[in-house]
Amino acid sequence: MKTLYSQLPAIDSLLRDPALQPLLADHGTAFATRQLRSMQQEARDHIQQHQTLPEWHLNWPDEALRRIQQQQQSALRPVFNLTGTVLHTNLGRAQLSDRAIDAVVNCLRQPVTLEYALDEAARGHRDRAVSALLCELTGAEAACIVNNNAAAVLLMLAALAPGREVIVSRGELVEIGGAFRIPDVMRQAGCKLVEVGTTNRTHLKDYRAAIAENSGLLMKVHTSNYQIQGFTHAVTEAELVALGDAYQLPVITDLGSGSLIDMTEFGLPAEPMPQQLIAAGVSLVSFSGDKLLGGPQAGIIVGKQTLIDQLQSHPLKRALRVDKMTLAALEATLQLYRQPETLREALPTLRLLTRPAQDIQQQAERLLPALQQIYGEDFSLAIAPCSSQIGSGSLPVERIPSFAITFAPSDGRGSQLVNLSQHWRSLARPVIGRIQEGKLWLDLRCLDDESALIQALAS
Repeated sequence: MKTLYSQLPAIDSLLRDPALQPLLADHGTAFATRQLRSMQQEARDHIQQHQTLPEWHLNWPDEALRRIQQQQQSALRPVFNLTGTVLHTNLGRAQLSDRAIDAVVNCLRQPVTLEYALDEAARGHRDRAVSALLCELTGAEAACIVNNNAAAVLLMLAALAPGREVIVSRGELVEIGGAFRIPDVMRQAGCKLVEVGTTNRTHLKDYRAAIAENSGLLMKVHTSNYQIQGFTHAVTEAELVALGDAYQLPVITDLGSGSLIDMTEFGLPAEPMPQQLIAAGVSLVSFSGDKLLGGPQAGIIVGKQTLIDQLQSHPLKRALRVDKMTLAALEATLQLYRQPETLREALPTLRLLTRPAQDIQQQAERLLPALQQIYGEDFSLAIAPCSSQIGSGSLPVERIPSFAITFAPSDGRGSQLVNLSQHWRSLARPVIGRIQEGKLWLDLRCLDDESALIQALAS
């Protein structure tokens, strides 16, 4: 045992080792010393438990470098999203446009007019530039920006109906990812939920019957993450606005995903648009910035000036406000909507959603021979038609045609697929697919760089 301990090199001698000098230059002496001491203690523990030296003891410099590189690897790692879900919540949702990325970099490198009004040489409001764009695009009187749509809903309820009743259809009491539930948000905002109608059918008379002295809001929630089909009925926003006007009650709508363009023009499923609801007279409309809009994570509220003013002056607004990076990216994204003729190519989300299935099939045909060379001995590879998902929380039931390369284990063992999927997730740039029907599927809808994928898989 003592002989084994004596074979452990001293920290000082390791720091003088020529093989460690590049590591010290790149990562600093202090950090490298902490790592070497940790390895030394690990080696002592290994000797005590196993009466042998650890396998890596003959190559301390390489092992130290490997560990340091692993520790300094970012937790937010780029991946190949080949899951078939374009707006994947767990993979960061919308990819930003080049224009948005440039805007973020620009605002980070120098002082910017975040809350400074140049005309008055005084403090301005941080939402002002984005508000003007949103009003132009939606026809609203004013706008408010917070950190996500859940925050937008919370702020609307807390500012407009504290201690009062909010009337919502029972079929619209949604839950989204992370156990965000409309009834729970109501309680947090200090509102009382009043459910009307049934799960599948709600009529205008149900809302009317529920209006009482303590009613504060009429609320609509777009069920973007599920559908109720068959014997159904829902009240339109226009109908609810007329009822609200009669009783002097504001109408607010939580759109969830939100889209500023007519999706059907691009061959995609129809989604309600904020500008349509503003035109119908809805008092406030909230939606996300990082879903169908294709921008950064943000909660956007558009609507009547008097109500937006109430939101802006509420104490929660400061707690929920966004930073300069989000505002820069959102403004740049909204600027793209001023040029609808170039939007499809400029906005990554729209480009990926509208890729023709034929183009994806041709991409699969180009990739298949190279992947067969790498994996052909252990797996049977094939090109298969499939259906991509628009989003895991945005239109999850809607599908768009796509193509995938599938991997079926030659020996029929499902464990091979699990091992292959696990191996791909361990790559320098992980490859994320999905296992389904006894195969590992790589849906190519979101693949931009074919050569980078081949290089990653060949490693």
